[in-house]
Amino acid sequence: MSTSTPSVSPLPDAAAALLESVPTGLWIDGQSCPASDGATFDVLNPATGDVLATVANASVDDAARALDSAEAVADEWAATPPRTRGEILRSAFEAITAKRDDYALLMTLEMGKTLAESQGEVTYGAEFLRWFSEEAVRINGRVTTAPSGNGQIIVTKEPVGICLAVTPWNFPLAMGTRKIGPALAAGCTMVVKPSEDTPLTTMLLIKDLTDAGVPAGVLSVLPTLRAPEVVAAVMADRRLRKVSFTGSTQVGRILLGQASDNILKSSMELGGNAPFIVFDDADLDAAVDGAMAAKMRNGGEACTSANRILVQNSVREEFTKRLTERMAATTVGPGWETTTDLGPIINDRQRSRLAALVDNAVAKGASVHTGGRSLPGDGFYYAATVIDDIPAGSDILTEEIFGPIAAIQGFDTEDEAITIANDTDYGLASYFYSTTLDRVQRVSRRLEAGLVGVNRGVISDPAAPFGGVKASGLGSEGGSEGIQEYLNTKYVALPPSL
Repeated sequence: MSTSTPSVSPLPDAAAALLESVPTGLWIDGQSCPASDGATFDVLNPATGDVLATVANASVDDAARALDSAEAVADEWAATPPRTRGEILRSAFEAITAKRDDYALLMTLEMGKTLAESQGEVTYGAEFLRWFSEEAVRINGRVTTAPSGNGQIIVTKEPVGICLAVTPWNFPLAMGTRKIGPALAAGCTMVVKPSEDTPLTTMLLIKDLTDAGVPAGVLSVLPTLRAPEVVAAVMADRRLRKVSFTGSTQVGRILLGQASDNILKSSMELGGNAPFIVFDDADLDAAVDGAMAAKMRNGGEACTSANRILVQNSVREEFTKRLTERMAATTVGPGWETTTDLGPIINDRQRSRLAALVDNAVAKGASVHTGGRSLPGDGFYYAATVIDDIPAGSDILTEEIFGPIAAIQGFDTEDEAITIANDTDYGLASYFYSTTLDRVQRVSRRLEAGLVGVNRGVISDPAAPFGGVKASGLGSEGGSEGIQEYLNTKYVALPPSL
């Protein structure tokens, strides 16, 4: 049952050799190196609380070194033929795919997700490199005759220059490749600041990208516990031309403020508060399956996770019963165990925040059908939870949950469902289940979100644009739109004849 204490098993036999193979220094100028002041920090295994590795802790001086390295090769990399850049990315895709088991185990060890989830991320994350390897040779402009007849209009696309990528802990491979892939395809150099919770996957990735042919200096990686100072120093440097961030809206606002000083091109994939709407004409079996996928993907630690499950009152009791049965049957434990359905929360701070959200709702009168508590023992575990009868004003209805908690609300009419769904500052993902065509078309149009899943609980695709509206961000990643975020548009005006 989801409320049982998870058993702690030894690390897999392959873990020690894998961890030994991962670089633990900063990655600057094509090699691993210590921080300039020798500082380090520990990376923990959330399943046990034990130290997995000790990595270099970048400083402001190290950030300057990384920018120096990026600047030194920026012009040469921008001039590299697009086909060459694409072939390097394709080689990296093949290398990561060949090391699928290594990447999956590493992500499970440092982030906590199950091996099945990690293996899915390897497929998803590697695909960004393949996708953008193909987009590298499809950077198009245009040549047209000016309508007045007084010359030609030439429009070209050029790399924006040096970029900063700040990546989160929940998808440590895919959030890296989703930014690195288009940047390299476009001809940009990049400095990557991975999450302090999950830097190891990024370090293995940068090593494989280098082995695949990425020249020294084109990519640098700065793991650090001094993120505010290091990121601010990079953002203030006039050589930087773009920032791409995935994380909370609160931090996104800070970065946008910093970006304004140097007018940086900015991509922001920020928080979410996704509604998952079940109408009374839905296939309930499919809707429960979809809710499990949308809520429990990555253990609920995803910005696209279903945050508010809105169920039409005529089917709410039956839907809640079925979902509760599924959630209650969830097995909690270390992600490397084949019997585990739900791994640990990333750290104790996040787990305490989940507990506070549930406690706040219960204190206001909400009902817990299953779970609703932290699990004792080593590691940072929280039970799979279903909570219902949630009063207005509960924090869980307005804050991004980011954990395995299904918060159910009822509604009577379609208009009411849309009103509740859109009553949020966020607008990243949304989902709904219906078998009526006109409702599908109508609701798809009315939902205020960058991503809409119709009778689907998992919607992310490297070939599709990923981005939100309102406080969920700016710009798109993935799809043909993704590479445009790393390109400037130039207009050249030619006379009728030279």
